[in-house]
Amino acid sequence: MVPPHTISTRLLYPQIASLLIFQGVLTDPVGQAFLALLDSLYSDQAAQSSGSTASIQCLQRYAQWFHALAIADVSWQDWLVGRILQDENPFSRQAQVKSVENMSPALKEAVRQDLGILHQVYLCDPETICYWVSVATQVATPLTPWQRSPETDAFLHSHAAWPDSLEQLAGHYHRHGAGLLSQYGAFRWTENTLRPVADPEYLPLEDIVGYTEQKTALTRNTEALLAGLPALNVLLYGSRGSGKSSLVKALLGAYQDQGLRLIEVDKTGLRDLPQIVETLRHQPQKFIIFVDDLSFEEDDEVFKSLKVVLEGSIRAKAANVVVYATSNRRHLVREFFEERPRPSEAAEIHQWDTVQEKLSFSDRFGLTLTFAPANQSTYLEIVHHLAQRARLNLDSADLEFQAKQWATRHNGRSGRTARQFIDFLIAEQALG
Repeated sequence: MVPPHTISTRLLYPQIASLLIFQGVLTDPVGQAFLALLDSLYSDQAAQSSGSTASIQCLQRYAQWFHALAIADVSWQDWLVGRILQDENPFSRQAQVKSVENMSPALKEAVRQDLGILHQVYLCDPETICYWVSVATQVATPLTPWQRSPETDAFLHSHAAWPDSLEQLAGHYHRHGAGLLSQYGAFRWTENTLRPVADPEYLPLEDIVGYTEQKTALTRNTEALLAGLPALNVLLYGSRGSGKSSLVKALLGAYQDQGLRLIEVDKTGLRDLPQIVETLRHQPQKFIIFVDDLSFEEDDEVFKSLKVVLEGSIRAKAANVVVYATSNRRHLVREFFEERPRPSEAAEIHQWDTVQEKLSFSDRFGLTLTFAPANQSTYLEIVHHLAQRARLNLDSADLEFQAKQWATRHNGRSGRTARQFIDFLIAEQALG
């Protein structure tokens, strides 16, 4: 048996241990299984007769590495390149905010050294690993190599010498970032941490119908954000079920590939808004902070944190962050009649100022989009659009009759009701 690759584990394993910057590349389950396998192969005990304890351990570690790749369902080369492009380290962080010329020569030299080592790892294809394990364990049964064709077209696949790709790699980090923000499109802010949402739910943008003017205004504002132009904070208010939240979430599906990220913050997290903005300020992506169903009680002080983000402070506004909030209320802070000042009251002298501050809070959003209750025409337009997308085999007149009946018996005319009705029809037709 001829080894497919000339480098040996006796050379590769110590080189991996000497990684200076890209140590995090091999910290996930696939990388850890690979390191454990190399440890067995590097050990003098691994070269034992078939059936020895060391031999069995080596075979088990090969199985664990194979199993980890199978779970990831990715080629070995794609996995390694993906980990490098997503790795958050001193080089990838600096590349987002400064040019290569302004980086430390020692940092650049360390990166080149690490890329040379990782390129050797890249060249160790599964057939090579199988060869190493077969020789070390003297196993009689041929081992199955993990086979999965590379699917990505990342530039590292075509580079013959990875150390020469330093500037191109820095450009990638500058455009796309690194870490979780480069891997996921949607996040939730919980417990003072951005937590990724692996499978965000959103409708295709083209399925948001019936509010064309509002949709156009919001998409144009979002495109301005993505282009690095001034973009406004937006309040979407109106009747329940009109598609306000769906429209905001649909933006992620339409623009994630252009660097858009959606961060959902609930009311309890509003106190942390200034902290969130500072976390995102120097990232290359563009961010929508999404606050759904926003309103405040009379004595609620949390809205002051939102005011700081909307109006700014002594710190310059983050150009890559906007707030999109939805509400069923035009005036976000509840006001009561007893709060209105009367001449006979010996209360706060400037009480009208307090009242006006509450009433004008929604004005601090640069753009306000109103979603009026859906009339019958708008409701049926949504129904017909969703029915066509679902390819429902139903006469138009019958569809409209059933849609009207559904709205009467359920939640009234709205985009939400239309989607629920179409979902019901899809299930009915599928079940026969």
